[in-house]
Amino acid sequence: MSNSCWGQSRMAEDLKSASWWKIAIVTVIAIEALGGLSGWLSNSGYGNQWFDSLVKPSFMPPGWAFGVVWPVLYALIGMALAMVLAEPPSGRRKIALILFFLQLALNLAWSPIFFAGHDIVLANTVIFAMAALAAAAAGQFWRIRAAAGLLMIPYLAWLVFAATLNATINQLNPGSGASLLGI
Repeated sequence: MSNSCWGQSRMAEDLKSASWWKIAIVTVIAIEALGGLSGWLSNSGYGNQWFDSLVKPSFMPPGWAFGVVWPVLYALIGMALAMVLAEPPSGRRKIALILFFLQLALNLAWSPIFFAGHDIVLANTVIFAMAALAAAAAGQFWRIRAAAGLLMIPYLAWLVFAATLNATINQLNPGSGASLLGI
């Protein structure tokens, strides 16, 4: 590749990079706000009387860890989303965005289901579905822009850990939850 072509290619990449950062300002703030609102409205975490009464697994992190981890993860997936939104429309991009927003909807529903609804079983189903959809979205993000897929990996790892926590809390606390579905 000639220096002229390389320079033009690099300039085009810089412009693309600049545009996703502008989008990221909106996506990161929106996802952070929605995640915070979901947690706040459902009284999530320690300090929730029902949650505090549950038996927790030995590997349960301290409460402050969730307040550190979730904002970082929301920022990473917000940046990944911005990278994909900055790409030209395509069928793959549409599928990736549908998968992403489905998993985000489940993410935002999990705290109200678990902490406000006290439905440990439904929350467990939701978090496993969320992890599967997030993995599928990450795979599509990777195919569109590798960096976007890579930014989803810490989120996926945390979802697997959180699903393990949810499943273990369910096992340690039989009959401690309610059923929001009346089952």
